[in-house]
Amino acid sequence: MNDSSADKGAQTAQPMFASRRKLYLRTAQGIFQNWRIALVVLTQVIFYGLPWLNWGDRQAFLLELVTRKFYLFGVVFWPQDIIYLTALLILSAYSLFLFTAVAGRLFCGFACPQTIYTQMLIWIENAIEGGRNARMKRDAAPWSANKIVRKLSKHGLWLLLAWWTGVTFVGYFTPIRELVTELPFGVSGWALFWILLYGGMVYALAGLLREQVCKYMCPYARFQSVMIDRDTMVVTYDTARGEPRGARGRKADLKAMQLGHCIDCELCVQVCPTGIDIRNGLQYECIGCAACIDACDDVMKKMDYPLGLVRYTTDNALAFGYGKKEIWKRVFRPRTLIYTAILLAITVAVAVSLWTRNPLKVDVLRDRAMMVREATPGVLENVYRLQIMNTEERVHQFVIEVAGLPGIEVGELEQPIRIDGASARMVPLSVRFKLPRDGFEAGMHPIMFTVRTEDGKTLRRDEKSTFMVPKN
Repeated sequence: MNDSSADKGAQTAQPMFASRRKLYLRTAQGIFQNWRIALVVLTQVIFYGLPWLNWGDRQAFLLELVTRKFYLFGVVFWPQDIIYLTALLILSAYSLFLFTAVAGRLFCGFACPQTIYTQMLIWIENAIEGGRNARMKRDAAPWSANKIVRKLSKHGLWLLLAWWTGVTFVGYFTPIRELVTELPFGVSGWALFWILLYGGMVYALAGLLREQVCKYMCPYARFQSVMIDRDTMVVTYDTARGEPRGARGRKADLKAMQLGHCIDCELCVQVCPTGIDIRNGLQYECIGCAACIDACDDVMKKMDYPLGLVRYTTDNALAFGYGKKEIWKRVFRPRTLIYTAILLAITVAVAVSLWTRNPLKVDVLRDRAMMVREATPGVLENVYRLQIMNTEERVHQFVIEVAGLPGIEVGELEQPIRIDGASARMVPLSVRFKLPRDGFEAGMHPIMFTVRTEDGKTLRRDEKSTFMVPKN
C-alpha cells in the first residue's frame, strides 16, 4: 500500500468511543417540574429527618446491625423475621414492574435517588454559577478569580451536602445522635468508611457523572424494553403533528410554509437530563422525567398552538388516535392486572402476618451433652435450653410450662422469668418425668413447651420438642 492510500485510511479512521459531551441543562418550568420539586422535598425531608425522630427513649427508625435488631417505630424485628425483608423486596420488584408497564421509567424520572441527588446538586450549581447560558459562557472563558471562586464554592457545597448525606445514611444503622456527637472527635473506622463511601458516591455519581450513570451504569435502562408494550404510557413526540419541523414566526401560515407544529427550537433537548432528542423516538436513555413536555408546552403556549406535541401517551394511541378514555381502558390489560393482583395478595398477606405477629419468640434446644439421666429412682430428666425473645418494648414476666406426658413437669426453676423489652434470654432448665410402675415405651416422645406471661393472656408461645425415655 502506498503512502497516499495510508494517509487516506488514517483520515477516515473513527474512534471507538465518543468523548463525553458536557450537558448544560436549562431548567424547565411546568407541572412536571413542580411534581419533581415536590418529590425531592418530600423524599429528602423523610430521609434527612427520619433518623432524628424518637419513639419513646430510642430512635424511631434504626437498623442496628451490631445487636441485629431493627426498630421500626413501635415494632422490633429480629433476624428470625427475615421473611418480612423478603416480602419487602418482592413488593418493590413487582411495584417496579407495574409502574414500568403502566408508565415506563416513571420511577427513574421522579423518585430514583440518582435523579433526586442530581437535581439537588444542579440547584446548587444554578445558584452559584447561574443559568445555562451563564455557565456556558463562563466555561468557555479563561480562568479568572471569579471563575475559580465560583467553581470552588460549588464543589465545596456539593461535598458538604454529600458528607451530610453520608452521615444521615450511617445514622440509619447506628444511633445518629451518638454519631453526630462523635464527629468532632472522630468516629469509628467502619462508620467513617461508610460515610465516605456513600457521600463519595453522591458527589461522584450525582455531581460529576450525572447522565452517564443513567445511560451506561444503570441496568434498568437495558431491560426496560421487555417490560413495556405499545399500551405503555411513555414520553412521546407526535411526529404526525410536528413534522416537518422548522423555524417560523408566531403568525406564520403553516399550510403555506408546509410546516408542522415543531419550531425546531431544541428546548426539549436542552432541558433533557440525559441529553437526548425525544423527537427521534423512544430511547433507552430517556428516564421519563417529562422535562421536555414542560419545555414544549411552554413553547406551544407562546406560539398559540395546542399543547401536547410532546406528551405522555402510548404508541397505540398515536397510531389509532385514541383519546384519554381509550388510553386508560388499555392500562388495565392482562399484564398490569396480574402485577396488581400479585401486589395486593402479597400486601394483604404481609399486613395480616404483621397484625397477628406474636412478639414472643421461643427456640427450644436439647442439651446434646446430656441426653437423659435419672434424677431420683424412677424419675427421668432431660435437659433443655430455651431461647426466649421478648420483641415488645416493655418488660414481661414469663412462666414456662411443659405438657405431653402424664405427670411431666419443669424441674427446679425460679419463676417467673423477667425479660426486658426488645431483649432475649437463654434459660437452661430440666424436664422431669416419673415412669409409671407398669413401665413405659422407650424412645423419643413428643412434648410441648408453653411460655406465657403470668396472666396467661398477654403473650403466649407453644413450641414442640421431644422427651427421651431410654431402654431398661
